[in-house]
Amino acid sequence: MHKKLLAAAVAGAFVAPAAALAQSTSTVNIYGNITMEWGVADGGNGRGRADYNDTPGGSAIGFRGEEKLGGNMSAWFQCESSADIRGMDQAGFCTRNSAVGFKGGFGNVFFGKWDTPFKRAMNVGSVGAEETGILGMSFMAFGGSGGSDYNQNVAGGNLQRQRFKRRESGLGYYESPRFGGFQVLAAMTASNGYFDNAGTDGSSGTPGTSNAHPRVWSISGIYSAGPLGIGFGYEKHANFGANNNFGAPPDLDDSGWGVSVAYTFGGRVKVGATYLDRKWETPAAIGVGLSDTRKKTSTLGVDWAIAGPHSMQAQWTHAWDTSGGGTSIGGNGGATQAASGDTGGDAFSISYMYSFSKRTSIKIGYVLVENDGGSTAARIGNTPGLIGAGQDVDGYAFHIRHRF
Repeated sequence: MHKKLLAAAVAGAFVAPAAALAQSTSTVNIYGNITMEWGVADGGNGRGRADYNDTPGGSAIGFRGEEKLGGNMSAWFQCESSADIRGMDQAGFCTRNSAVGFKGGFGNVFFGKWDTPFKRAMNVGSVGAEETGILGMSFMAFGGSGGSDYNQNVAGGNLQRQRFKRRESGLGYYESPRFGGFQVLAAMTASNGYFDNAGTDGSSGTPGTSNAHPRVWSISGIYSAGPLGIGFGYEKHANFGANNNFGAPPDLDDSGWGVSVAYTFGGRVKVGATYLDRKWETPAAIGVGLSDTRKKTSTLGVDWAIAGPHSMQAQWTHAWDTSGGGTSIGGNGGATQAASGDTGGDAFSISYMYSFSKRTSIKIGYVLVENDGGSTAARIGNTPGLIGAGQDVDGYAFHIRHRF
């Protein structure tokens, strides 16, 4: 009996620490979202139609973990990387939403690369379509959606100035606790050592060049309770453009505000809408000095869970004519200026989806982009180059998604 008790005690002495260690280190989870899209799109400007294979919509693999620290506080991390099953995008680790931080009764404080508060507010009402790819509808409405590296925008960059759905690098981020379904989000990028003057220490910058301190400021409020969701946000891109040729201050700022809303009727039909007002500080088209180039856009979409595995999605995007006395902003979905002033446009999408399970689905859809007579701003997904003024382009695609 004594020998049995002694053996049990010895075994327990080894097993207990091992179990505790296993418990303390077993907080890491693996998750992912794999997408594949194959479709055909019109390239405009006489380019004809071409087929594309893409991995849009957040195709990624991620690792996340959390450690309880006591006092209702936890440390956490997430490393999410692009997962291109085509083998074409060989980006490294932590290229998507990735951060390390602390959370508790005070909220959530973290640092890394993440969807900005403004993007998350606009996502509330972005209903009825994919964000990117051939079936993506974010370009005309938001200048695109995805990763943006502000800190590469040095000495007159102009990197992704048109985009206001950003997954930004170098963020310091705060998420408040939820108060009756309402939450405040705020984030700011670091300038990452871009100095006004080049130094012998290897710091970036050249004396007299612009954009020494590019920075993103983003804030939003999001309400979510039952079938209703509302988002409101404001974002400023400081020192994002250059104006060295017009004798005016060289560092140009961009800003935008927006509101979005979504409501689900009867648990089956979700309707969402967004409104965005963007403003870019640009060189004046005539004379010396600065002016504003301004663009307003809106979306209206619906997700309809028809019955069983069958559902349909549709979205309409509208862009008003560009206003202000400034010059054009490049990029898919940017603002254009023309003598006619007819620089708006519309985009339409419709798709059918079949869900094999909560994890696996397929979709087939069609997208049409109609640019007004003076607009060259919007095209299908990532098709190459600019299209001609007033051109209409369309595309269709087959889409697969699997979550794990």
